[in-house]
Amino acid sequence: MDMNKKVEKQPKKVKSDKKLFRVISAAVAASVLFFPFETVPLPVSCADFDRSTVWTTPALFTAEFVFVNVRDSVSPGFEASCAQPQLSCDPLTGQNCAELPVAAKPVIYLYPEHTQTIDVKLDFDGKIIADYPSYDEVTKGWTVNAYPDGTLENQADGKEYSYLFWEGEVSQQVDWDLSTGFVVKGDDTRAFLQKKLSDIGLTPREYNEFIVYWYPLMKDNAYNFIHFAGEQYTDLAKLTISPTPDAVLRVFMVYQPLDEKIDVEPQTFKNFQREGFTVVEWGGTRAR
Repeated sequence: MDMNKKVEKQPKKVKSDKKLFRVISAAVAASVLFFPFETVPLPVSCADFDRSTVWTTPALFTAEFVFVNVRDSVSPGFEASCAQPQLSCDPLTGQNCAELPVAAKPVIYLYPEHTQTIDVKLDFDGKIIADYPSYDEVTKGWTVNAYPDGTLENQADGKEYSYLFWEGEVSQQVDWDLSTGFVVKGDDTRAFLQKKLSDIGLTPREYNEFIVYWYPLMKDNAYNFIHFAGEQYTDLAKLTISPTPDAVLRVFMVYQPLDEKIDVEPQTFKNFQREGFTVVEWGGTRAR
């Protein structure tokens, strides 16, 4: 009789153990999702994890938890990328994260003397990660009907655009020549860009659109080191335009946040004159 009782009780014990396991598993899952983990600011990049942002996430990072193209966590358009998904990306230390510079929001304005069809070819040393209108991977560019006021009609979709927008991740790190430039307080960045971009040759419409994009990314820094790249940028992103423009201005800002002011040789620029068919481009990146 005693043996029979033990046999009868055994299934109940197994069932009870399964039920207990489910309860414990649910409790552990709930604690992971809701309770003891500290929330920390979502990193803007794996190497720049302590930058302030409005978003938070549980401080639990595993080999499967990698950040890829974290957009808009600080302000519009900011990109952060950990490009090695097979590795554990630890945003708290920056270990095992490979970050490549991004050519952020270059936009191309076309100002022909009369309405005409224009082919724009972009040979970029990297990967196009955003475009508007769509970048044609076959022809490596766009074909548009352009008007003297800068309005563009894209032949691929028949829609109207103000400029050609693209954004790309370069294939390798760039050692920017930052031997000249400007050091500007974060609060003064807007006024500095208004004057300097005008001096370089941008119109109010062009430099206002530049400032609206870049100023939110720079205003909260104690200081910004600002350099405008020349051939280093144009060699990375070669433009071929047909018919050939009479004047081309390509403005590409490289900036770096600073905690304190440093001395640097001021950068100088050649005078730009708009004449005939004019092409203007602006964009930028944050130096890492």
